Amino acid sequence: MYDFTQLKGKLFEGDVAAVEELTRKAVNDKAPVKEILNNGLIAGMDIVGKKFKANDIFVPEVLLSAKAMQSGMKVLEPLLAGAGIKPIAKIVIGTVKGDLHDIGKNLVSMMFKGAGIEVFDYGIDVQPERFVSAVKEKGVNVIALSSLLTTSMPSMKKTIDALKASGASSDVKVIIGGAPVTQEYADQIGADAYASDAASAVDKVKELLGIK
Repeated sequence: MYDFTQLKGKLFEGDVAAVEELTRKAVNDKAPVKEILNNGLIAGMDIVGKKFKANDIFVPEVLLSAKAMQSGMKVLEPLLAGAGIKPIAKIVIGTVKGDLHDIGKNLVSMMFKGAGIEVFDYGIDVQPERFVSAVKEKGVNVIALSSLLTTSMPSMKKTIDALKASGASSDVKVIIGGAPVTQEYADQIGADAYASDAASAVDKVKELLGIK
């Protein structure tokens, strides 16, 4: 079996150039694409997620590692379809209507990608209807809603209500998060899950979809 120790280590260090080079080397050495993805890049980001959750590393380090992950993914992406590799889930993420904050959302988005999830990032100030249309247009399994302002939190409920009204709520799970958001609020508005940080969001999504 191919040894991905160095690749994982460089990814954890956030060494963009080294991760790209080592990913390319693994491809040239005929390591299976699925193994490079799962045992190299995703395994490396898994270490990052665990360290972040334990407060051993912080946002700047995570962002560097995510950037390194993306450099490896650039090498692999043209090969994934040919290897029959599909994302483990599809997620649309966005900051809800009335809120222009995106740092937390961007971090969660990177962690999702690092876990092998396909992410459609709709950005900031997203109308409930746009999230609803994503269920049919993109075939997403999960909608991830972010809010950093107490004044924009009601938009989360409006989005969930719009999903129910459209009949799409049975096809998709909703996870919410952000500084003022709580588990109590998630229960109150009928969200399927609440995540307190980016690493937890990945765990919660896997839990929701029954992914090991």
